[in-house]
Amino acid sequence: MHFLKKIAGLIILLIPFSRLSAQQHYPALKLKELLSRVAAYAPSLRADSSAISIRQSIAEDTRYNWLPAVKLNYQSDIGTNNNVPGAYFGFGEVPSNSGGVRPSNVSAAALSNLGIASLDWEIYNFGGYKAQNNVAGSDVKVVQDQYQLSKYQLQASVIEDYLQLFHFENLLYIQQENIKRNQQIRSSILSLATNGIRAGVDTSIAAAELSKSRLTLIELTNKFKQLQLQLSALSGIPYQSIVADTTLVQPLRLINMTKGLDTSFSHPLITYYQSLYQNSKAKENLVRKTYLPKLMLEGAVWGRGSSITPGNQFDALNQGWGFSRSNYLVGLGISYNLTDLKRKQLKLNTQKNTSIYEEKRLETQKINLKTSLRQADVELQTSLDRLKEIPHQLSAANAAYRQKYSLYKNGLIDLIELNIAQDLLYRAEADYAIAKYSFLHAMFEKAITQNQVLSLLTALK
Repeated sequence: MHFLKKIAGLIILLIPFSRLSAQQHYPALKLKELLSRVAAYAPSLRADSSAISIRQSIAEDTRYNWLPAVKLNYQSDIGTNNNVPGAYFGFGEVPSNSGGVRPSNVSAAALSNLGIASLDWEIYNFGGYKAQNNVAGSDVKVVQDQYQLSKYQLQASVIEDYLQLFHFENLLYIQQENIKRNQQIRSSILSLATNGIRAGVDTSIAAAELSKSRLTLIELTNKFKQLQLQLSALSGIPYQSIVADTTLVQPLRLINMTKGLDTSFSHPLITYYQSLYQNSKAKENLVRKTYLPKLMLEGAVWGRGSSITPGNQFDALNQGWGFSRSNYLVGLGISYNLTDLKRKQLKLNTQKNTSIYEEKRLETQKINLKTSLRQADVELQTSLDRLKEIPHQLSAANAAYRQKYSLYKNGLIDLIELNIAQDLLYRAEADYAIAKYSFLHAMFEKAITQNQVLSLLTALK
């Protein structure tokens, strides 16, 4: 007998699914398909994807910081050529005169030419280039992991909206059934009132209850459509065809969710905070390398021409074209700023504190994730226990309503008692809808926390 009661309860649980499915004008949209469409279409993800391209371009630019500066210069000038002995500091562009110092000032003009090819190359900086590339690559990794985290968070948001859609579909069905019961009661009252068995006030009360049920249906329909529109904006699917799969509960109850992966290494949230920490450590190393000595290779080749002869005579200006003298110079140099030691210490301390901060944030997220997983386990078990108990409540409430309705039609009870039984049945149906939603929410909350949504959806096939 106990087994038969369980079978009857299960049948009662499944009846609303079959009826609701029959009323749908569009086939149910599978959650896996919806998530796939959102991942490909969501505007926010496309914007985040562009940010990755920007960081990759910056990293590509950084890889060529090692290239030397090779410059080609040429100029042709007309002016006087008078020098005096003495040294000076240059203020920006100070015109230069090359040549000896004459006894008197000469106002004649001279034409000169200068062509220079120079090389300035930081050939070795004790790992500075590698540190720059490591930071650039780490920046790319941060943006890529942030993109994956955005996908993960959007996935969780879409799943929540989909489950809400599922919930409102059930509530809409329950409300439609409630309206049918109110219509049935009203028809019975009209018949009894016409025969003088019931007072006319019962008709007014029944009409008010029916109107109240219809208003509730209008509000539920509005919320249902709002969810459809929201999911449509994220997926690009016409909102009318976004209908939740109402057959999710029973297959999910057969799936064992007691075992999961180690979220410390596979979760997008943890991966993102790990990349932030590694990025900070890479910047630490870059600060150390930035203030180390730099070995420079310098080189230049240049040619000069002038209308002033080697005997210090001013020839015609056209004699100044072309190069009459050429030189080259190659050298190695080392550069190190001793006063940078304090700057290095201050910047390094700042970056070390940043690394400590990122490490603490990483540890906090790991603890929060483990706590969320334990909470999801508790909620899942509670929802399963609730689903086991619901059939008893629903079966008893349904039997009570039918008995009260039969007694009312026979004039043995008043409308108040019938309405109490009807409210009891309505609350039982609503509790069942909440229980189904809570179970689905707990299942997917655990899957999201473990980053196993795809595995869970695959297991539903």
